[in-house]
Amino acid sequence: MWFIRFLQSSIGKKWIMAATGFCLILFLCSHAAGNATLFSSITLFQAYADQLHSHPLIVSVFSKGLFLIFAIHIITGTLLVLQNRKTRGQGYKVQTRAYKNSQASATMIYSGLCILLFVLLHTYVVSFGDHGSIGVTISRLFSSLIVSMFYIISFIGLAIHLSHGFWSMLQTFGVNHPRYNGLIGRLSNLVPIFFLLIFSAIPLLFLFGTGK
Repeated sequence: MWFIRFLQSSIGKKWIMAATGFCLILFLCSHAAGNATLFSSITLFQAYADQLHSHPLIVSVFSKGLFLIFAIHIITGTLLVLQNRKTRGQGYKVQTRAYKNSQASATMIYSGLCILLFVLLHTYVVSFGDHGSIGVTISRLFSSLIVSMFYIISFIGLAIHLSHGFWSMLQTFGVNHPRYNGLIGRLSNLVPIFFLLIFSAIPLLFLFGTGK
């Protein structure tokens, strides 16, 4: 079947990476919007969390779907790296860059592992942590310098990953034209910086006592 053969090809895998990456970016946007309520108060964030979890079926379906997308992204990325190293003796690359960010491209596996470690620990704490409410948990955890620094470093890893991944996603989707390459290059820097600032500001908010 042509569709199966397409997905098994290098181009097909890049489309899978782009599609799953786009879904994960949408999740980051929604997650950032929810977490941004912490800038107002823990009470507002707790109300948001309670409202979200008052629909357990939706949360369950969404969580399982997100896990599946994340797993597909990781597996496909790993297969691409192995495939490209076998055929060209080097890591996963996309040709004809709109701007140069070779460092982010060369470290995609390492930044990806950093994100994976953070997701596993974050999921464990949120799902199995001993706490009465998510607001109390966040306040307690982010009062720790070690936890806050780990959180910030993890999102630095995410920003590095996105600085190449966002551009690569657009290229795979065919968004590549000399007229827009300058804008694409700027967006590939601004989008990771946006997420880094939003998520890193939250632990700093609690670390310095203003969020309690």
